[in-house]
Amino acid sequence: MRNPFVMDCGEFHVNYKQDMAIWKISRVRMRVFVLLAIFAVFPMFASDYVIGLATLCGIAAIGAIGLNILTGFTGQISIGVGAFLGVGGYTSAILTAKLGLSFWIAMPTAGIITAIVGGLFGLPSLRLKGLYLAIATLAAQVIILFVISRWDSLTGGTAGMVLSRPELGGFVFYSERSYYYLMFAVLVITTIFTLNLFRSRVGRAFIAVRDRDVAAEVMGIDLFKYKVLAFIVSSFFVGIAGALLGHYTMVVSPELYSITVSIEYLAIILVGGLGSVFGSIYGAVFITLLPVVLRSGVELLSGFFPDLSTVLIGMKEVVFGLVIILFLIYEPQGLAKIWKNIKDYFKLWPFSY
Repeated sequence: MRNPFVMDCGEFHVNYKQDMAIWKISRVRMRVFVLLAIFAVFPMFASDYVIGLATLCGIAAIGAIGLNILTGFTGQISIGVGAFLGVGGYTSAILTAKLGLSFWIAMPTAGIITAIVGGLFGLPSLRLKGLYLAIATLAAQVIILFVISRWDSLTGGTAGMVLSRPELGGFVFYSERSYYYLMFAVLVITTIFTLNLFRSRVGRAFIAVRDRDVAAEVMGIDLFKYKVLAFIVSSFFVGIAGALLGHYTMVVSPELYSITVSIEYLAIILVGGLGSVFGSIYGAVFITLLPVVLRSGVELLSGFFPDLSTVLIGMKEVVFGLVIILFLIYEPQGLAKIWKNIKDYFKLWPFSY
């Protein structure tokens, strides 16, 4: 019989349900629920501009989680995520604007179509790796954008297509607040799915392929199957993000999915942390808000140095590249590792050893 005067020291699990929980400690679970509640009530007190920025951050986080599944967890480099966003956006646009289907059918269909396209371009992954695989995905970027911009009868060519906001039972997600909640629901589902994915057999196989593909094959893991499956799962979420982004901006056009977008998404997972689900969210917020912070800084300095604004206005790319270089040098594991170091410090404080 347990002595009520003895204090437990450590974590004690008495069944498999406790042992398999994502957050095993009650205070951590409570912290997660509190954070979800804060983000749920956040639009009630924020302006439309701030809510719009949060919505863009969330959509970018969904796509970044998809890319991190492929690059961070499976070790397959992709520079074609911008084009896969375009596949998702255009698929949803064609299904809703031309075929008249509901957004709730078009969005998952966009994810499935993007997953199929991603799986096809993932076929070379068995023979290619590293830089060669990156060039193959770059070819996907070029091919997909070429098809989108030239197939005028289906995609509208370089003029693009106009979309409408989703509807549900007569309610239109037209306001910034309503679309934020739509994005938030999809982001929570994506995060929970991904966290559980890497606690499953498939997720562990992805990680084994990333760590040492030869050893994984010796252990009986089918490299071809899991590499292509990683492309499929990753592209599905990127396609969902593309559909959400298309209906949020209400326009899809080839220049919105250029190679620059692919580089930005790579920067998101590098800054946030490779192989970290929450790192993808941190990186999406950081990279999305970086131009806003820079623009605010330029406007502030222009009040004191009017001639300096013309010089600083073109510094976005310089600062963008500098941030990536600094993270690669000083913290390769990104913001996720920085946040972990902060938590570990307060766990041990004042005993820093």
